[in-house]
Amino acid sequence: MKKKRYIATTIMIALLFAFATFFHLPYYVTMPGTAEPLRPLVEVEGGYEEKGKFMLTTVRMGYANLFSFALAHMSKYNELYRIDEVRQEGENDEEYAHRQLKMMENSKETAIAVAYKKANRSFSYRNKGVYVLYVVEGMPAANVLKSGDQIVAIDGQRMLDADAFIQYVSGKKKGDRVRVTYKRAGKEKTATLTLAPFPKEKNRVGLGVSVMTDREIVTDPPVRIESDEIGGPSAGLMFALEVYNQLIPVDLTKGYRIAGTGTINIDGEVGPIGGISQKVIAAHKAGADIFFAPNERGAKHSNYKEAVKTAKDIGTKMKIVPVDTFDDAVQFLRKLS
Repeated sequence: MKKKRYIATTIMIALLFAFATFFHLPYYVTMPGTAEPLRPLVEVEGGYEEKGKFMLTTVRMGYANLFSFALAHMSKYNELYRIDEVRQEGENDEEYAHRQLKMMENSKETAIAVAYKKANRSFSYRNKGVYVLYVVEGMPAANVLKSGDQIVAIDGQRMLDADAFIQYVSGKKKGDRVRVTYKRAGKEKTATLTLAPFPKEKNRVGLGVSVMTDREIVTDPPVRIESDEIGGPSAGLMFALEVYNQLIPVDLTKGYRIAGTGTINIDGEVGPIGGISQKVIAAHKAGADIFFAPNERGAKHSNYKEAVKTAKDIGTKMKIVPVDTFDDAVQFLRKLS
């Protein structure tokens, strides 16, 4: 009798453990990730070597289960976000992942352009088409297009730029039909769609797709950036610094381990990111000496001020440096002993 009760209890505990592990709550949980050297990921053909390291910082993210949900309430630097705070309306997991990877691609291209421009090296862009980021549920494109598709033409007109696509569709009215030619998995397909009002914007009509220009940057000398499955735009600043350092004869690292984060635009302006505290912790654990944080022009609750607060809280000796532009980071590094 005792043996049967023991087996039943064991099975019940195993089932409860499995439920707590695999049952997903409607939240994402984030926590400190890693800080990885960029040199193995970034290579300028014939580029200069460096004594130190530029480091890419990441945040770990996944669905919350009962364990991680409870841990997030007990841990100061584990954060919970509702799904609708992370994903866009009507966006599924696959579309969210596609969007994050495409944002990373765009971030890399912009970082390369900033670095080559600063180093007075030549570069140009080659547009390949219009990339579908995600599709709005209930709209005409919902049953035809999906995230990752490449729109190559509309009504027979080649579309190599997202702005041109948006302008063309904006000139249409409710009930107008358009013929969309797109590629998926290397195969070209065509579908005719009827424009309709957006669910929450009855005065605006469209197909219901979020798009961006699918392009590649052509440089001299060539450059390769391998970012694997890392998504999002937050590594822009650090990619730009690594590429630039390989293009110039003076080593900006000077033997230091330099981590950081921040988006970057074509003008070299550094923008804020999410998870700054978690990235500071990741950099500290990886032994970074310096951490670049977006200053947001001195805003009251800037990434930089949060990073300083976290650095003090965890007792790191890592120096937190505020940056508003790519040039701010370069000038700081040039002044290092």
